[in-house]
Amino acid sequence: MANELVNIELPKRIVNRIVDEATAIPLYTLMKLSGTNLAIITSGDADVYAGITTEEFTGGEGLTHVSCALDGVWDVLTNNTVTLGALVNIQAENTVSAAVEADFPLGTVCGKTEEAASGAEVIRVRFGACN
Repeated sequence: MANELVNIELPKRIVNRIVDEATAIPLYTLMKLSGTNLAIITSGDADVYAGITTEEFTGGEGLTHVSCALDGVWDVLTNNTVTLGALVNIQAENTVSAAVEADFPLGTVCGKTEEAASGAEVIRVRFGACN
């Protein structure tokens, strides 16, 4: 998978998410909620944050759960200009962007930037800082 997240500061809040048994999920993948506690790989703008996988899920082994970090500091790709301290939401697969006012009531905001970006680049984000 492209754009893997890199852990900078260890997470303290880990949750158990239900996943599709047949789908492989790489380590440190940004996940979205897609149903009642069902987590899938992020894919588009305004996905609801489910966490970041803390283990590789190979799929096809009969397992249906994966551990996901809700917090921690991670290096992650942004696809646009982001100011220091801005709230971010999921934009695409393993990518975040600056949140706008319309994102707040949707529950899609997932973190706060600790670096600024002038375009598509990797920045440090504190996930869970806003929830």
